[in-house]
Amino acid sequence: MEAENLTQAVAWAVLFSGIFLWVGMLTGVWKYYQIRHSAQARAHYYVDIAHRSSLLYAPASLIIAILAYFSVWSDGLNFTFVLINLFFFSFSILSYVLHGWLKDTTNQFKQPHQMGRWHLPKWMLRSAMIFLIIGELGATIGLLLGTMIGLMKVLT
Repeated sequence: MEAENLTQAVAWAVLFSGIFLWVGMLTGVWKYYQIRHSAQARAHYYVDIAHRSSLLYAPASLIIAILAYFSVWSDGLNFTFVLINLFFFSFSILSYVLHGWLKDTTNQFKQPHQMGRWHLPKWMLRSAMIFLIIGELGATIGLLLGTMIGLMKVLT
């Protein structure tokens, strides 16, 4: 399939899959550097999480692209579903990178919630997690339902 025939939803999901893979590779170098220069031969907890999550979000984004490709919903709705997932995937990775860079915590859920020297209000992390859960699950089920309907002829 040629790139100009792809919808915005599919194109963005594929592009971000590559970005997440690249970030996973970069954070892998960072992780290796920290391991080599650590007395305990370990990277910071959140550098490790940033590395692993980036590498996991790369194929997840390809799955999102495939679901968007086969979904029967409008291009606009599929694009919205894809963007919601990509936003929260990116938000998660960026928060892990930030915690790894700042070395401010090994548990972002530990109270008081910390970002560098600042303490964040309880509602902030709780709200972010609720939006993430609703956003990712809702957007993915939307794409999955659109795909199931689209593939019903093949499946039956």
